[in-house]
Amino acid sequence: MAILSKEEAQAILKKVIGFSKADSCEVSLRGSDGGNIRYARNAVSTAGQISVMSLGVSSTFGKKTGSATINEFDDASLQKVVKRAEELAMLAPENPEFMPLLGPQTFAESKTFNAATAAITPDTRAEMVGKSLGVSKAAGLDAAGFLENSTSFNAIMNSKGLFAYNKGTNVSFSVTVRNKQGTGSGYIEQDFNDLAKMDTLALSKIAASKANGSAGAKAIEPGKYTVILEPLAASDMLGNMFRGFDARSADEGRSFMSKKGGGTRLGEQLFSENVNIYSDPMNPELPSSTWTGDGLPVKRTQWVEKGVVKNLSYSRYWAAQKNVEPIPFSRSIVMEGGNQSLEDLIKSTEKGILVTRFWYIRSVDPQTLLLTGLTRDGTFYIENGEIKFPLKNFRFNESPVIMLNNVEALGKPVRTGTGMIPPMKIRDFTFTSLSDAI
Repeated sequence: MAILSKEEAQAILKKVIGFSKADSCEVSLRGSDGGNIRYARNAVSTAGQISVMSLGVSSTFGKKTGSATINEFDDASLQKVVKRAEELAMLAPENPEFMPLLGPQTFAESKTFNAATAAITPDTRAEMVGKSLGVSKAAGLDAAGFLENSTSFNAIMNSKGLFAYNKGTNVSFSVTVRNKQGTGSGYIEQDFNDLAKMDTLALSKIAASKANGSAGAKAIEPGKYTVILEPLAASDMLGNMFRGFDARSADEGRSFMSKKGGGTRLGEQLFSENVNIYSDPMNPELPSSTWTGDGLPVKRTQWVEKGVVKNLSYSRYWAAQKNVEPIPFSRSIVMEGGNQSLEDLIKSTEKGILVTRFWYIRSVDPQTLLLTGLTRDGTFYIENGEIKFPLKNFRFNESPVIMLNNVEALGKPVRTGTGMIPPMKIRDFTFTSLSDAI
């Protein structure tokens, strides 16, 4: 019952809209079906299957809106949730930022659904996890991981005639591998729409190699170093920056895109010329829905070109305040890179530090985007193009804005974390202290 076709979803939404007595009404319907396996110390600890579906109604009188949700779908229940939303709307204060509903829109057909991923069974998950456990057991290591898959749909309809539907799939995997002494650790994570791209065996071998290789870590003095950031580490840093491409927070002086004295830094060169960032819901490696929750079409958008910020995202309300077209932000973020592999970047480095990933990242200064956090699960010293020895972990204080001004080289982008991100060679990355964490 959790995954409805476009026609089935449309029929329910039409029925709900028909029950409405409000000035305007918007209804959302979503469901998901999937399963997971969790394991620790080389043994499965939990496994489950989850199937859910819910419907939400937002009813508006004038500028007063009330919302209610339900997970029952007989006519009496649907009438009840509409009535409840209307009762709440009458009690609500007026919304000073109210925007009328959109009328019918045209959306491109997304590429988010993959039949093989949707067909994953408990046996499929068990086989994938078995491959991962085989790696850690054969190497005399301990593994803890999580594998999850889901098929989901999302649909919206409003009383102005808008209707949108999307169906998608996802499979995600992460594993931490440690040696028996607890002195070495490796980590990997990955997610795809397409099951065929997920190789738990190869990923687990990478994590196991890092676990063995990071044992016996040496301490070196903190300071500024050339770093090679693996895509996951780079993604950890950039996620905070991507959220800063918001016009309202920039206009209101609350982000790194705010200009001193007022205005925004739109059109300024904030990064190195080799930095190009765009989003595209139709990217075959990183597909996403082609519409937003309020029914705006999502299209390819260039955010940074040759280091220059080309666009900021505008909500419908803020776009109306600034008399511009709304620009939704997409989750399908791609940072362009080159053709070099991670190994190529290491070979080109005379002295530097390889970082697997960061964790416990916290904001120090939102207006400069200064962040602090720790390296984890494999940090290594590079000399004359080779990894020489593992390093004790560091605390860093760095801004991704400064980081992207110090780019020396970019590798081939891969899907990880917040998008398609390349491995990066960065000069003068700031490490402030050592950490005893593994």
